[in-house]
Amino acid sequence: MKSALLKRLFVAIQGNDPREVEALCRRIVQEERQRGHGQVAADLDKILTTSTRAKAPSGPSSLTALPTSRRDAAPLVHHLPHDRLRHEMVLPEAVEARLRRIEHEHAARNRLAHFGLRPRSRVLLYGPPGCGKSLAAERLAWSTGLDLKKVRFDTLISSFFGETAANLAKIFEDAAANPCALFLDECDTIAKSRTQAGNDVGEIPRVVNALLEHLEAYVGDGLVIAATNLDESLDPAIFRRFDEVVQIPQPSEHEIERLIRSTLSAIPVAKNLSWGDFARRMDGLSCAESVRIAQNAARRTVLEGRKQVTASDFDAALSEHLQHPAAP
Repeated sequence: MKSALLKRLFVAIQGNDPREVEALCRRIVQEERQRGHGQVAADLDKILTTSTRAKAPSGPSSLTALPTSRRDAAPLVHHLPHDRLRHEMVLPEAVEARLRRIEHEHAARNRLAHFGLRPRSRVLLYGPPGCGKSLAAERLAWSTGLDLKKVRFDTLISSFFGETAANLAKIFEDAAANPCALFLDECDTIAKSRTQAGNDVGEIPRVVNALLEHLEAYVGDGLVIAATNLDESLDPAIFRRFDEVVQIPQPSEHEIERLIRSTLSAIPVAKNLSWGDFARRMDGLSCAESVRIAQNAARRTVLEGRKQVTASDFDAALSEHLQHPAAP
């Protein structure tokens, strides 16, 4: 633990500042988790959570409250705690290596700072629907020991002039004060090219400018992760504000086979089921679609009271999906 953090904690205790004490305690929990001291972090987090609930049984403390919209106090982000994050995924080795590099730099941020360097902390993920961008965001948060806060565009965007930019400022202020993985899914909602706005002097250019400023100014201890299916519609300046821009592609046949094997790992599978054959038939489908087909095959097996997933279960699930594909 840093000596500066200990000093701040003692000062906060001496000054009887419960908000600052709780903030520093949560920072200590986060640092212990990032150092790989998982059990210590879990024990400390349990003590802190129990203490917070005892002090405020009717709701969360004001310190940990989510940022809210200016007009109606609606939450601007959806909070996913670290223990609820998904992190198992199958990626091409080149993409996997880039995500691991981000995670490694975050863990080594104190060593980097000693030489005046900062880790990559602003990441843009792009690719077709269902390719795993949201899962990659959760995985980055999980691997770096951070909670994930997903921006709620339904409450961020306001029809009142200037309020969207003001809400955006509150989100980034909260992310800087309370380190997290701030996730802007479908960021094209607020990052569309300003040239497409034509002569619009309203919110579109104003919000894009605000987003550019917040991204450039961000120096928090967490991550800012954005994702989009529509990278061609983004303002060109957006790309320059990210430290890492990663394309998440559709899975190859080999990756689809790994995905369906992993999805069915908790249920027995018939020995004569040809994984490679089904992976070839699923070529071109997204990660989300591949996982859904495997899950549907498993559901069919369980509901019919059988002990093994068979080729006929998989064939039925795949045929149903191809005839009636769900949105990826």
